[in-house]
Amino acid sequence: MILPLQAFSSLDRNSPVPLYFQLSKIIEQAILSGRLSPGDRLENEVSICARLSLSRPTVRRAIEELVNQGLLVRRRGLGTQVVHGQVTRGIELTSLYDDLLRSGKRPTTKILELRKQKASPSVAASLGVSINEEVIFLHRVRGAGKTPVAVMQNWIHPRYENLLSSQTELAGTGLYQWLRSQGAAIQVAKQKIAARRASPEEASLLEIDKNSPVLTMDRTVFDNTGEALECGQHCYRTDLYSFEFTIVER
Repeated sequence: MILPLQAFSSLDRNSPVPLYFQLSKIIEQAILSGRLSPGDRLENEVSICARLSLSRPTVRRAIEELVNQGLLVRRRGLGTQVVHGQVTRGIELTSLYDDLLRSGKRPTTKILELRKQKASPSVAASLGVSINEEVIFLHRVRGAGKTPVAVMQNWIHPRYENLLSSQTELAGTGLYQWLRSQGAAIQVAKQKIAARRASPEEASLLEIDKNSPVLTMDRTVFDNTGEALECGQHCYRTDLYSFEFTIVER
C-alpha cells in the first residue's frame, strides 16, 4: 500500500523533532485512521526513501518504532505488514470470533475441512464417546480482516451432526454462537495454554516464518448438564494474540 505524497506533507526537516519520529507518527495515524488496514503491506523502505528523499536509517528506524508498538510486523518474503494491535483474551469463556469483535476487528473465516471423522482415543475421552465413533471435525483459519490470526481444529459431539450442512453459516459466525443457536447451554470449559514451534502447514496458513513460535490452547467445552459439546486444538500468532489473566491472592 503506497500512501500519497500529500500524506507526508507535515514532515518538517527544520523541526527539532527527529525525522524518523515524524515519519512513524504519520504512518501510525494512517493505520489508526483506517487508511492502512490490517493485512495491508507497507511500501518498501527503498521506495519510501526515494519518494521522500530520506535516508535508509531514518526510514528503517521509523518502521522499527511501529514494529515495537505492534502496529507493523515484518514477514520474510511478504515485506512489512499492518497489524493494528493484538487481540487479548481474558479468562472468560469466549470464542476467538467474540474476541475479535470486542477488539474492533472484522472476523473472517476460511473453512479448510468440515466432515465426519473417527474419534481418536484422546478425542473420545474428551467428548465422552467411544473410540472410532464418528464425530464432526472442523478445521478453520480465523483472521482479522485479511490477516490470519489462528488455525483452529475442533471435534464436535455427533449429536450436532447438522453442523455438516452449516458451512455457509459458520463462515460468518463463531462455533459457540452456532451451538447456542442449536439449544446448547454452554457453561464451563477445561483449558490448557502452552507454546511451541509452528508446523510447516501452520506457518504457511498463518503467513509466518517456518518454526516461528505460536501460542496454543486446548479446550473442552461442557453444557450445564456436564455433557461435553466440543474439544479443540488452536494455535495463534504470537504477534497478534495474547492471553491476559488477573491473579488474586487467597
